[in-house]
Amino acid sequence: MQPAETYLNRSRQILDRVEAQMEAIERAADIFAASILADRMVHVFASGHSRMVVEEMWPRYGSFPGFNPIVELSLTFHNLVVGANGQRQAMFLENVSGFADRILRNFEIRPPDSALVISSSGCNVVPIEIAEGMKRQGIPVVAVITQAHSDASASNDARGVKLSDFADLILDTGAPVGDAMVEIDGLDTPVSPGSTVGGCLLVNCIKAEVAARLVAAGKPPKVLTASALVGKARAVELFEGAYDEHARRLAGVYAKTGVSEL
Repeated sequence: MQPAETYLNRSRQILDRVEAQMEAIERAADIFAASILADRMVHVFASGHSRMVVEEMWPRYGSFPGFNPIVELSLTFHNLVVGANGQRQAMFLENVSGFADRILRNFEIRPPDSALVISSSGCNVVPIEIAEGMKRQGIPVVAVITQAHSDASASNDARGVKLSDFADLILDTGAPVGDAMVEIDGLDTPVSPGSTVGGCLLVNCIKAEVAARLVAAGKPPKVLTASALVGKARAVELFEGAYDEHARRLAGVYAKTGVSEL
């Protein structure tokens, strides 16, 4: 079997794993739809390469307002790799205790908000403390992890806790331990990770279920849609309306930030 065929076969297994979690996906959609219908937001956080799953949720074609993407560049900007703003620094900061509180300090997070925190290992300090901070604010936390990899990995948190310890609901990307899915003859380590495949499948399933709930409630979302599908005028209308709604919702998240500390 060719390596590419192996990757596709492993990806089909991930698809099966995601499909097996439909009950949990629907529960996540119930939680998130309730937040959006209450005119609040679902706060979506990830560090490292898991940021790709955050951006898959919002904003992009086929997505809609209601999700607050919290992506800290110091934890996710990998393009330079080495030197200033390099990968070593990002991986170091990802395990600095207290950084999560500095991030959350920027937002007023409260019920009926909810949260989605993505971390393949579930073992890095900042995602763990983000979820912990969300829980302290009394909101439900949905976690996306790679269950097999998380189970096989040691937590970087001094307390030994993992992201799953602060989650009300856990979804599994279905990727293997170590993430990479293809063994190559003559190479002693595997290549081609799978957690992004599973993560993106999960959040798009959730997104579709949330949209259906918003429509059923009489509040259809403003979906970012390509002009090739709906025409230029309608696409512009949807883009402007969606971004305006996001700004309006986000203004509420900033409105009372820090008031209790003044």
